[in-house]
Amino acid sequence: MNQTRSFLLIAWLFVVALLWMEWGKTLQPAAPANPAATTSAVPAAPNVAAPLPASSAAPAALPGVAPSAAVAGAAAQPIVLENDVLRLTIDLNGGRLTDSQLLQYRVEKREGSPNVSLLSSQPTLYFTADAGLIRSNGQQQQILDERFAVEGSSREFKLATGAASISVPLIWTEPGTGVTVRRTLTLDRGSYVLKLDETIANGGSAAQQLYPYVSLDRVAPPSPPTHAFMSNPETFSFVGAAWFSPQNGYEKAPLSDFADELPPACAAGEAPASCQVAGGWIAMLQHHFVTAWVPTANEQQLFQTATKAHDGVALYEIRSVAAPLALAPGASARRSSQLWVGPKLQAPMQKLSPTLKRSVDYGKLTFISEPLFWLLAKLHALLGNWGWAIIAIVVLLKLALYPLSAAQYKNMAKMRAIQPRLEALKERYGDDRQKFAMAQMELFQKEKINPIGGCLPMLIPIPIFLGLYWVLLETVELRHAPWIGWIQNLTAADPYFVLPVLNLAVMYLTQRLTPMPGMDPMQKKMMQFMPLVFGVMMAFFPSGLVLYWLTNGALGLLQQWWMTRRHGDGKAVAAR
Repeated sequence: MNQTRSFLLIAWLFVVALLWMEWGKTLQPAAPANPAATTSAVPAAPNVAAPLPASSAAPAALPGVAPSAAVAGAAAQPIVLENDVLRLTIDLNGGRLTDSQLLQYRVEKREGSPNVSLLSSQPTLYFTADAGLIRSNGQQQQILDERFAVEGSSREFKLATGAASISVPLIWTEPGTGVTVRRTLTLDRGSYVLKLDETIANGGSAAQQLYPYVSLDRVAPPSPPTHAFMSNPETFSFVGAAWFSPQNGYEKAPLSDFADELPPACAAGEAPASCQVAGGWIAMLQHHFVTAWVPTANEQQLFQTATKAHDGVALYEIRSVAAPLALAPGASARRSSQLWVGPKLQAPMQKLSPTLKRSVDYGKLTFISEPLFWLLAKLHALLGNWGWAIIAIVVLLKLALYPLSAAQYKNMAKMRAIQPRLEALKERYGDDRQKFAMAQMELFQKEKINPIGGCLPMLIPIPIFLGLYWVLLETVELRHAPWIGWIQNLTAADPYFVLPVLNLAVMYLTQRLTPMPGMDPMQKKMMQFMPLVFGVMMAFFPSGLVLYWLTNGALGLLQQWWMTRRHGDGKAVAAR
């Protein structure tokens, strides 16, 4: 296999992978056919449609959870909690987080572009994070309708200059039972982690059994333009739920598979301990960003998913329900959870939970992509620019794979040198393909040429290059990162098409140096036309990917030219 065929193999692998992912995205889930069979609309009060954890104090299968009607009254105004990187809106009627803004990330790299908003109360973008309590009373379960209050009249709480953190204390007492929840929400400076600490006290005369839970609910995001799926990673990036448990590792389910790929749950007759986990997390993923609940590490949790109806649209929920709190009169319990709302920054996420960086999803090539990202990050720390880091990592990979590529190009140089003799053999034997093949193999043996020598060295580079391809696609650190001059956004297409034109020229020159023995004129014309096809196709790819491919192709062209000059014009070959 010569280099042109190797390039085509890589290109078609990209195309097949992208088409496969796009086909999967077209299977968009519809709203439940019978909304009455699931949970009712959620904005007013959260509901839990799946069973609670089985335990000695609760039945193994519960039909559902109804909201508590204990509190009625006027709705409280939402409050805002803000540090230097994150702005959160909290609905006091339930304590849900309804909106978020990432203050250092814009939707587009231009003046006036709005900040990225993960959580949203807008109907078409509905996405909330919730934390609450479920009461279990024999055969009946209900979500406590928490209506929090905050001291004072202020509704915006911003991090003060020089302060390390900002906190807001909330309190709610359930009329008639004496159950009191004191919740403190905290944001540290420079952090995308909301800390939730609460004390739950039973001030009544009856014992209480309460299940703490956290959940994430969202609708399917609007589909990007279909005409851009080849050049816009947003169109084929994963959108859905993910979860991690020490027992089963990292798992995920796209929104389209929510009904089929559920987190571990208790099967009929299964012991409760076998389906509960500790030390895990739940999340909703999208391109470059993640929203994740990380419960207390040593607290037993049951992960569940549910599909519900929200204003006639499917609402997808993943939740984590903790083991019950058995509170006697006068007793109290303390617990905490942490919520990440932000970009997929691997180092900070690893501090929150060692496994949370798995949410940066490189797919099947994670074992290759993770060390490549580590190397790319080290090069960025050294060079201070992601564009130069991309060029540097390609140079290092070329040096590491030099022995393989040298053997490949040496073989191709010899093949090019004997191409006139192959053409002569083809004219001599005409349409007798069998005799031509035998004469061709005899010539290969005489000149010590391996006809598949250009293919075998590609077995190692292909997975490495594909792994780096996914690193460049999924790494949020490269999002909107500048390189030089006219390239001020490595995740957008080259505005002046300079890199694509250079890339096309490199591919064309590489094809011109590549021998094509035994091909008929029509095949040769098609092969000569391929660089133009793929060059135009890549013109609209993110410039970081084009820079990577251009650097790789230019170094390969230089090496191929040198090997052709060194081995292709040898006197021993030319004299025969």
